[in-house]
Amino acid sequence: MSGPSAPQSVECDLAWALTRVARDHATAVQCVVGTLPGGQRGFQVLAAAAGDDPPTQLALARKLGVDRTVMTYLLDKVQEAGLIERRPDPNDRRARRIVLTTAGRALLCETETRLRAAEAHILAPLSPDEQGALRTLLRRVATAGTDPTSAEGEPRPPSA
Repeated sequence: MSGPSAPQSVECDLAWALTRVARDHATAVQCVVGTLPGGQRGFQVLAAAAGDDPPTQLALARKLGVDRTVMTYLLDKVQEAGLIERRPDPNDRRARRIVLTTAGRALLCETETRLRAAEAHILAPLSPDEQGALRTLLRRVATAGTDPTSAEGEPRPPSA
């Protein structure tokens, strides 16, 4: 007959490990993007505007989960820094497309390089193959769409 298992050390607890890595990552990211206009959200604006099809202001707000009013103020800050332009949408004269300036593209590249270096520092205890495997596994868990609060800890698909 087996009794309750021996308590695990805190270092073996998934919640502890994820929290520790997430906190270290958040601190590193803040050090890199903290001085950008708008901070992390400002960085997200630059990254989203870097594609071939610049987003509209409204689409960007929805994508980033930012209220439209807050997005307006955020874009004002980023535009005042000379990192983006708001250009009329050729298909809808009421809408504005968010486009990176040359300075914005250069800052985005520099920031992404610094973020990769910060992530490399956090993941340094792992080999390159282990780092790739960790990213793959975390992405799989993060995008699985399971409900971790279901009965008996069994993942279940979200309700439609």
